[in-house]
Amino acid sequence: MPDQHVRLRRAAVDDLSEMEKRFSSSSAAGEYQWFGPRSPSPLRRRFDEDGLLGPDAGELIVVVGDNAFAGQVNWFKSFWGPPEHSWCWTIGITIDERWRGRGIGTAAQRLIVEHLFAHTRVHRIQAYTDINNVAEQHVLEKLGFTREGIVRSAQWREARWHDQVLYSILRPNS
Repeated sequence: MPDQHVRLRRAAVDDLSEMEKRFSSSSAAGEYQWFGPRSPSPLRRRFDEDGLLGPDAGELIVVVGDNAFAGQVNWFKSFWGPPEHSWCWTIGITIDERWRGRGIGTAAQRLIVEHLFAHTRVHRIQAYTDINNVAEQHVLEKLGFTREGIVRSAQWREARWHDQVLYSILRPNS
């Protein structure tokens, strides 16, 4: 599916029910995104009363074609030193199971990287994925991310620790 059929739009409180429904099981969320049932929903905790995530995080809905919900991308600040200057964005993505394998996740991550470089002063954007999630590793490399290494036992999921692979991309021409 060509990039022009994929777009991002701001997530709103009205989207929460649909998002929760779409990602409420391990098959729907995907094996690398399922952290078990949680209450209250982590999606609801991320939004304030006005539906905003605040200055240190963001959430956009991935839309395909004529407004079909295909997933979500999000970002949050990560720190590598004093928070005034040594921060970067960490991005994440979840694609609805019906839309996986069609290039939509690749297009959405390309769009979010372009958006963050265009609209924030960030120098570095990073992403991490499960060491066994080879498909996402290929996507990140295709988008120009550099594999930086393994972060051992970094994520607790399915009653055990999982290694993650850390990737980053730097602002062009810097």
